[in-house]
Amino acid sequence: MALIHEPHIADPDGFYEELIATQRDLDEEQAALFQAKLLLVLANHVGDRAVLSEALRVARQGL
Repeated sequence: MALIHEPHIADPDGFYEELIATQRDLDEEQAALFQAKLLLVLANHVGDRAVLSEALRVARQGL
């Protein structure tokens, strides 16, 4: 499995709105914990270590 670099989410605007709404009532610490938990849930779903390593590299670029 290779990391998908093209847009691949159905209704990306709707997903973004849902993501923001899910965190709206959280303080900074709770939001950071939510984001970490979400990342781990999705990483577990992907499961492929090579894909996850590539995703980490891509996300880190430019920071």
